[in-house]
Order: sequence, then C-alpha cells, then structure tokens
Amino acid sequence: MRVVLDTNVVVSALIWGGKPWDLVQLAIDGGIELYTSPVLLDELHEVLSRENLRSRLGPEYESVDEAVTRYGALTISVSPTSTPRVVPRDADDDHVVAAAVAGGADLIVSGDRDLLTMGAYGAIRIVTPTEALQLIATL
Repeated sequence: MRVVLDTNVVVSALIWGGKPWDLVQLAIDGGIELYTSPVLLDELHEVLSRENLRSRLGPEYESVDEAVTRYGALTISVSPTSTPRVVPRDADDDHVVAAAVAGGADLIVSGDRDLLTMGAYGAIRIVTPTEALQLIATL
C-alpha cells in the first residue's frame, strides 16, 4: 500500500510515537511504502526546527537534519509536476495531495481537519492514523 503521511503525522511519530509511529514502523518493516516530496520534507524540517519541537526530539536523533534525513531515507520522494488548488481552506495542504497523486498513493494520513473533511481526493482516501492502521490490517 502506498501512503503519504502529512507533516503533522510525521512530527507526531518522531516526537510522541503512538499510532503515527506505528505507521512509520510499518514502512521500516516493509508493510507499506511511504511517499513524500521535497516540499513536504522542507516543511518537516521547518516544523521540527521550532524550538518547542526541536527540544523534544528523542535522543536517537542528534539533530533536526538527522531526523529529516532518516525519515527521507525511509520514503520514496516524488516531484509533482503541478500542485492543483484542491484543499479549500489551506493551500499548503495542496502539496500533500500533489505528492499523493504523483506517488500513486492509496492513502493520505493526516490529523489536519481541512484534509480529513475532504475524505478523499479521487481514489485516494484521506484518513487518520487510527483509520489507516485499521485499513492496512485488513489487507
């Protein structure tokens, strides 16, 4: 299964663990393929660089750069040819959809209400981490 994790899910995984980390672990174990884009990796770096989050990175990461590099190495990076304006309230979320389209993703996993209220974009379902784990378990 091809999956794009929204930046908020990746941040949650790297800092707090829980169900978002379970999705990352599935990718590490080969159970799913994670897709991202340079724009999403840049956003991840920017968010993790905020003082309140940088200080919470676990001891397994020497720096924000290392955390982003390790996450990037786990993913398949795609470069969308266009970023259509599809998320009504937040243009930044359009980059998540564009990466999913470029990667042929089955799922976008997010905690962002603007994305979640869409429910889907074409055949790409937009779900929470809990819903994603449930869907993946049925495969």
